[in-house]
Amino acid sequence: MPTTDIRSNSNENRPLRRILLVDDEVDVISVFKMILEMNGYEVDAYTDPTSALDDFKPNFYGLLLLDIRMPTINGFELYRKMRNIDDKVPVCFITAFEDYREEFKESFPMLDEFKYFIRKPKAIEDLVNHVATILK
Repeated sequence: MPTTDIRSNSNENRPLRRILLVDDEVDVISVFKMILEMNGYEVDAYTDPTSALDDFKPNFYGLLLLDIRMPTINGFELYRKMRNIDDKVPVCFITAFEDYREEFKESFPMLDEFKYFIRKPKAIEDLVNHVATILK
């Protein structure tokens, strides 16, 4: 079912329920995509960050869900490159490694770590609630 929800974000229209998910773990992609789609989100999922960057379009996504630890481009670097294309898209970083929390806080002091940083594994209900909170 096509989504017609649109929100205004700094005078730009972007799909409210379209999410770009990038994680190099196929199992994580499969589960996150399935759960988010079951909750009404449209999810474009990539296991290769370079492909995600190549296909990335401005004003197309309501949220980026980016794994931090990936080959070729880590999630922080990928986000910086995507921000050069779309400087308004919100992001939420996902990782299984606690040691990235400090790097996140140093790299993005303007982002609230409790809102924009998700530890894996995350309970399914918590993931959906977390995404819904960011997209409000």
